Amino acid sequence: MARPREFDRDAALEKALRVFWAKGFAATSTDDLREAMGIGRQSLYSAFGDKRTLYLEALDTYQQRTNTGHVKRLSAPASPIRGIEDLLVGLVSEDDCERTLGCMGVGSVGEFGVTDPEINARRGAASAALGRRIFERVLDGQRSGEINPALDAEETASFIQMTMTGLQVAARGGANASDLKAMARFATQRLKP
Repeated sequence: MARPREFDRDAALEKALRVFWAKGFAATSTDDLREAMGIGRQSLYSAFGDKRTLYLEALDTYQQRTNTGHVKRLSAPASPIRGIEDLLVGLVSEDDCERTLGCMGVGSVGEFGVTDPEINARRGAASAALGRRIFERVLDGQRSGEINPALDAEETASFIQMTMTGLQVAARGGANASDLKAMARFATQRLKP
C-alpha cells in the first residue's frame, strides 16, 4: 500500500487561495488547484474536502488576513483622519500583478452576488467587524475636530467601506497605483470640516 504524500497544508492552502483570488470560484478547476498546490486529487480531498469547502477556507483566510491589515493601518496613527487615509491608500499595491487581482472578497460579491447565504454570512461578518472599527475612528475624528461633525458617523463609515470596494474594483480593472492613491486621498479629504 502506498504511503500518503506529505505536504505543508498551510502552504497548499495559500496556493489555492491565490488561484481562487485570481480566477474566482467557477473558473477554477480541481486540476488548477491540484497543480498549483502540488498535491494529488486524493490528498486535496482528504486535507480540504471538496472544491467549495476549500474555497470557503481560502476566503475566510483571505478576509481574516486582510481585515487584520486594514484594522492595523486604520488604528496605528494617533490621528483618526490619517488612519482613514492609511486604510484607503494601503489598499493599493505597488505590484501591478498583485494590484490587478483586486480583492478576493469583492470578487466573491461579483461572482455570487447575494445568491449564496453561507458566503454572504462570511462576508457580512468581516464587513461588520471592519465597519465597527471605522465607525469608532470617525467618531474619534469628529470629537478631535479632524472630521466634519455634521457628517452622520454611520453613513461616513459606510462611505469609507464603499470607497474601499470602488478602489478594489478599479484596481481589478487595471487602474494604476498613483491614480488609485490619489482617489483614496481625495475621498479622505472630503471628510474634513
